[in-house]
Amino acid sequence: MTGRRVAVSGLGVICALGHDLTEVWNGLRGGRLGIAPIRSLDVSKLRFQNGAEVREYDPGSHFGPDLASLLDRFAQFALITAREAVKDSGITLSPGLRERTAVLCGSCLGGQISQDAGFVDIYLQNRDRVHPLTIPRTMANAGASHISMELGTTGPALTISTACSSSNHAIGLAFRMVRSGEADLAIAGGSEAPFGFGLLKAWEAMRVIAPDTCRPFSVDRRGMILGEGGAMLVLEPLEAAKARGARIYAEIAGCGMSSDAHHITHPSAEGANRAMRAALADAEIHPEQVGYLNAHGTGTPGNDPTETQAIRELFGAHAERLAISSTKSMHGHALGAAGALEAVATVMALRCGILPPTMNFTKPDPLCDLDVIPNLARPARVECALSNSFAFGGLNAVLAFRAVARG
Repeated sequence: MTGRRVAVSGLGVICALGHDLTEVWNGLRGGRLGIAPIRSLDVSKLRFQNGAEVREYDPGSHFGPDLASLLDRFAQFALITAREAVKDSGITLSPGLRERTAVLCGSCLGGQISQDAGFVDIYLQNRDRVHPLTIPRTMANAGASHISMELGTTGPALTISTACSSSNHAIGLAFRMVRSGEADLAIAGGSEAPFGFGLLKAWEAMRVIAPDTCRPFSVDRRGMILGEGGAMLVLEPLEAAKARGARIYAEIAGCGMSSDAHHITHPSAEGANRAMRAALADAEIHPEQVGYLNAHGTGTPGNDPTETQAIRELFGAHAERLAISSTKSMHGHALGAAGALEAVATVMALRCGILPPTMNFTKPDPLCDLDVIPNLARPARVECALSNSFAFGGLNAVLAFRAVARG
C-alpha cells in the first residue's frame, strides 16, 4: 500500500494490571493476574463475582474536582492514557501540528456508570431529576472530546463504537489518516468502564461470563471475564519520528476489517480470516513473516475454536510455528478498550522481544490446537505481529505491526 510509513511513538495505558505502561507491561510479561473479586459495587445478586477492575484508583490524583465531576470513569481513563502517551512520545504540539492531529477513540458503552446512576435516581429513588451533567458524562464521544480540548487539537476527533472491535477500528482508521497524509499525528485507542450493576445484570443474562476466571483456549474454559481500562497510541509518520529522534516502539503497517454478515453474537471463521488476510495484504506482509498473534481469545466456547479455525485456514502449515496468546486472561475483556490494551501488549512484545503468555491454561482443547504460550512468557524476537479483535455483530478489525531496530 502506497503512502507514508507510520510509527508508534508513544503509549499510555491503565487497566487491572497497573496504572501506567511500566506497571502494565511488567504485569503482562510476568503473567500477573488482574482478575479478582469485584469491589466497586455489591455483586451478591449476580451469578458471577469476579472482574478485572482498575484497583487503588483515585480520580483526585489526576483531575481537579470540577473536571472529575464532568468525566465518567471511562472518559477519565481515555484522558489519562492520552496524557501519558503524548508525554511518552516526547512530541511538541505546536499550533500547526495541533491543526493536523487526529483523535480517534473506541468505546462500546460510553458513560455506562453515569447512566446507571441516572436510572437509579429516576426509577429506584423516584427522584424528579437526574444529575445535570448526565448527558455530557454519558455520551460516548466524551473521551475524544476531552482529549481534544485538553491538548488543543483541532483536527478530526471522533469515537468509533463497534462493540469489542471499537479500539482496533479507531487505531486502524487513525493509521490510515496518518499514512495518507490526512493527519500528521494521531492519538488513537479506547477506554471502557463497564462495572455498573445494570450492565452486569445484562451480561449475566447473556450467560457468557465465567464463574471463576478466564481460560482462553483451555478445554475447561467457561467464558469471559469483564475488564476495564484504557490505552492510547501516538501515531506519526516514521520519517518524522526518526527526524526528531523519537523512541519508536514499532511500525503499524496495516489494518484489515470485515463483517461476518452471519449472526449477531456467534462468530464466523470466514469473517475473521478475511480481516486477518486484509491486514496482511494492507501491510504487504507474508503470513510466514508473522511470529506472534495477540488473539481475540475471549475464553468462550464459541470464540476460541472459531478463531483457531480461522488462523489455521489463513496460515496453513505456518500455524504450527506461530506463537499466540490471549492477554485477556490477565486484564480481562475490556470490551471497546480491549483492542487498545492488546495493541499495547503486541507493540511491547515486538519492542522487548518477550511474548506475553496465556494465563490460567490447564488442559489443551483439540479444537484449539495452537501454540498458545501457556502460563509463562516467552523470550522471542519476531519480525511481525497481528492483533485480533472480533465483535458481536460480526464486526472484525485486525492490526498488523512490524518490529523496528531499537535506536
